[in-house]
Amino acid sequence: MPSISIVLLGLLVPPDTVLRRHRALARRRHAALAITAGLLLLTACGSSDDSTDGSKSGKSGTKSNLVAIITPSPDNPFFKAEGDAAKKKAESLGYKTSVASHDDDPNKQSELIDAAISRKAAAIILDNAGADASIGPVRKATKAGIPVFLIDREINQTGIAKAQIVSNNAQGAQIAAQEFVTAMDGKGQYVELTGKESDTNADVRSKGFADVISQYPDLKQVAKQTANWDQQEAFTKMETILQRHPKIRGIIAGNDTMALGAVAALKSAKRTGVTVVGFDGSPDAITQIKAGTMRATALQPAALGAERAVEQADKFVKTGKTGQPEKQAIDYELITKKNADEYGVFAKR
Repeated sequence: MPSISIVLLGLLVPPDTVLRRHRALARRRHAALAITAGLLLLTACGSSDDSTDGSKSGKSGTKSNLVAIITPSPDNPFFKAEGDAAKKKAESLGYKTSVASHDDDPNKQSELIDAAISRKAAAIILDNAGADASIGPVRKATKAGIPVFLIDREINQTGIAKAQIVSNNAQGAQIAAQEFVTAMDGKGQYVELTGKESDTNADVRSKGFADVISQYPDLKQVAKQTANWDQQEAFTKMETILQRHPKIRGIIAGNDTMALGAVAALKSAKRTGVTVVGFDGSPDAITQIKAGTMRATALQPAALGAERAVEQADKFVKTGKTGQPEKQAIDYELITKKNADEYGVFAKR
């Protein structure tokens, strides 16, 4: 009887049809297995992203142990010093780090902050690209659950960043200006070189200079120009100013980089006896002070501010608090030929 059934089935359904049906069924089984394998792979990948070492729960999801450090261009030794100090401190506390430069471009800064958000950074250490332009990106990171710690430059809003650790620019400008006045004997023509207009530090320093110099009516400012913190720009502008005002006796600059540009312009013009005072306390400025081509600079403790920011970021990641007020200021120290040997890379030795 079974043999009859087989014969009858063979008569009812042609052999090639049976073969095609078997092949179709096999293809469906293989497809189902592939889909199942794909789903398992996606699940495994998602699991790996969410279990980064050193993670801590927050609004942005599971965080990594990455500290993202974002500064202006490291071509300026001050910004390189603060980036290096932040990196060293963070790694000593067990964090991974990324260091990047926005080059004072707000759009590039936004991209770098977006990247830190995508990487679920534990914290961002930021020397920002503009007091107003940086408010939005800082707020975006904060809303994503990533705390932002500002160094060197403030933003024009409080309550967003967890800390704004800046140097006391008004105090630093005043001690630099007082040394400038002393060197000038309170009289003569002088020039001021200022920083980027978008940087609040440029304005604060300029006002600090004026607070002191304005008390000496025999000091005459014959030119005031921005050199945008840049040495080459300061050199070029000072070349022109020296031609227009040959009786200049002093130059005061909002940072050492511009002061060094002024020193180079004086050398090119074969001018001597001109007092030059800078700001920041860079190693190159200290070298010029020792050589007698610069009178003084105000030391801005770049490393100290960056280290404090990382320490407070670490505390916030672990406890949800910094234990400090949002706005914090660090005083400057005056460097002259008398004490120049006591200082190294933006810090006392």
